Amino acid sequence: MSGEDAAEPDAPVDGSTEDSAGEPSAPKPAAEGAPTGVRKWLAPGTRSRRLVVAAGIYVLCVAVFAAVAGPRLTSHTPFNHFAHLADAWLHGRQDLRYGAPGYAMGNDFAEYNGKTYISFPPFPAVLMMPLVALAGSPEAFRDGQFIVWLAGVAPAVFFLALEKIRRLGRSERSELENGGLALLFAFGSVYFFTAVQGTVWFAGHVVGAGLVATYILFAIGGESALACGVLMACMWMTRPTTLLTAPLFVLEAARASMRSDVPAGLPLGRAVAEALARLDKASLAKKLAVFAAPILLSFAIASWMNHARFGDRSPFAFGHEHLAWVRGSRLAAWGLFSYHYLGKNLAVMLTSLPYLPPKGAHAAAPFQINAHGLALWFTTPIFLWLFWPKRRDFLHHALLLSAAGPLALNLLYQNTGWEQFGYRFSNDYALFLFALFAVGGRKMGTTFKVAAAWCLAWNLFGAVSFKREGFDAYYFMDRGAIHQPD
Repeated sequence: MSGEDAAEPDAPVDGSTEDSAGEPSAPKPAAEGAPTGVRKWLAPGTRSRRLVVAAGIYVLCVAVFAAVAGPRLTSHTPFNHFAHLADAWLHGRQDLRYGAPGYAMGNDFAEYNGKTYISFPPFPAVLMMPLVALAGSPEAFRDGQFIVWLAGVAPAVFFLALEKIRRLGRSERSELENGGLALLFAFGSVYFFTAVQGTVWFAGHVVGAGLVATYILFAIGGESALACGVLMACMWMTRPTTLLTAPLFVLEAARASMRSDVPAGLPLGRAVAEALARLDKASLAKKLAVFAAPILLSFAIASWMNHARFGDRSPFAFGHEHLAWVRGSRLAAWGLFSYHYLGKNLAVMLTSLPYLPPKGAHAAAPFQINAHGLALWFTTPIFLWLFWPKRRDFLHHALLLSAAGPLALNLLYQNTGWEQFGYRFSNDYALFLFALFAVGGRKMGTTFKVAAAWCLAWNLFGAVSFKREGFDAYYFMDRGAIHQPD
């Protein structure tokens, strides 16, 4: 069963039916008033309509992203690390053939035993390999344009996921609302400025978001264990924190493996006991084994890669500890993840606001944005509605738990996301937050629409201004400062 709609095929387009032997019979005249042609493709409730709408969302997103990206579409970006990794693989090696390119200014390359490596999780390079091979070199491959083409995938597939939730009766949102939420993710969250950069840090987020959207689509209902396992393997080989979104499939698979529903209104302890008693444990174990197999295989591949490069057998040691700036740095002192980083990351995610010029001071811009990024609630205030859901059910809790894992781990990470317009690490779990709003059932009233307009305006500014000539005055570049100096 596919994640989109394997159980609900469209009727034959020629109007024929099958007789008792399964053979097509002669086409019957369409019922009076029945939709035909294009109208049939767009008939409400059909799979074809959902796919057409999703395709429209994709085209719209790519068109807008391409327009905003502008010159970034016509040549390679200065930080095309994944293209260089793809080129290395095409020549049967893991280290870069000619070392770090001069135009990248040595930024975020791992050096070990006299060789240069890419320490970012490698799945985006897998996608780039065929096109790098066709281009002939990393410099001839337009990596920024490639990422823009991919950037429409996440919003389009997310719409299909929201529609699947609605069809299963687990959301009261309309098709129009689901489309609006998908577009709000695309243009009203930090995904917008992320999608138009193309450089290595942001490319990982775009690929990761597309994988996460597809994972949500297949995980709902818990029936597609292999697809979810393959997607999860690719997700963590792109954005490792997304491995912690596994609870969505695990809990949905458990729900699908119940012999009967648990009565509503039971106390939590009694409900858990009833669920365990009604659970088909053998069926669930089989699904979880199929789900885990591709993930474990990806661990083995990563361990082999890391051992071949750095002598480290850990699947999680992609090589950041060998970046040039690490010696004597915070990473050397505290590691990749630590409680030590929590306070600073919380400050950025929750309290970083635009700087206003002091009274009477001459300023080159009416405000400045710290390059650690703006607070998450400031760029996307509709997330505040998540604190007051109208409906809390099993899916709501599964989505919340799945978002909480990567959110917490990112807060313990050694980097705030510098440099960024807004808190870019939220791309790892933002789709779960939008899905939470969809199933939570809170009305999209006037106040919500005003907040949505704010989201669109600020994230448009971020997309057109971040890392752009002529907008330098709008960004405050001091890594040691989060709040405005006195």
